[in-house]
Amino acid sequence: MADEDSTRARGQRVEAQVAAFLARHGLELVATNVTLANAELDLVMRADTGEPTIVFVEVRSRRDAERGHPVETIDATKRRRIVRAATAFLVAQGLWERVAVRFDVVTVVGDDAPQFEWWPSAFEVDG
Repeated sequence: MADEDSTRARGQRVEAQVAAFLARHGLELVATNVTLANAELDLVMRADTGEPTIVFVEVRSRRDAERGHPVETIDATKRRRIVRAATAFLVAQGLWERVAVRFDVVTVVGDDAPQFEWWPSAFEVDG
């Protein structure tokens, strides 16, 4: 239980760091840890791209890259879950077909001096 709590606390801390990182790059935080359609959206942000754009951000982190880079953990199943939750979010907020949508990924490696990598438009909706 203690490991789960520390893992959850670390995840929340990393997501807060990523939200601040993206805010410094012009994105505005809309929501965090939204669970819809049996899937979770880590961060929902708004981008000023000349048209209303909602950015769904998947945050992946590891203490180190010994077991591989965190981006490697985002497979087709994970992408489908994110898209399903994003669709439910847009419908629930009355934004479906009213805003542009983007799916970004931010990875974080390390705890003491975390290294952030940001992939805007990391994936598209399949089909």
